[in-house]
Amino acid sequence: MTTTHFAHAYEKGIDSQPRKTSVVASLVRDRYVADAVVILENTPRRAAKAVRKAIESANANLLNNSKVSIDPKTIRISRISVTAGTRMRRYVPASRGRALPYEKVSSNIFVEVAGEEKVKKENK
Repeated sequence: MTTTHFAHAYEKGIDSQPRKTSVVASLVRDRYVADAVVILENTPRRAAKAVRKAIESANANLLNNSKVSIDPKTIRISRISVTAGTRMRRYVPASRGRALPYEKVSSNIFVEVAGEEKVKKENK
């Protein structure tokens, strides 16, 4: 019987708005990691690089930090979510000595991957 192991990774402070980042994250939700990386390499959006980095980090965490050997072909993205990060308040100069406020929005990406343990062949 195979057992499933989980690992996760966070990417915090991504300089992209959460709405734009979640569009990219929805492209790879519930896919195998190898397929997701290929999709993100060919996605012409700025947030694709950050999402790919988070997925590869979670994949490496699962392969390196689990005590058992994991089959790389069975690693799937079990959960991926994008939330709003910190907002930096800034000001832009305007006419007549005024300052108009705006916010720089950032995103946090959470990725959880699941992989199955390699089955050992029994000697008979």
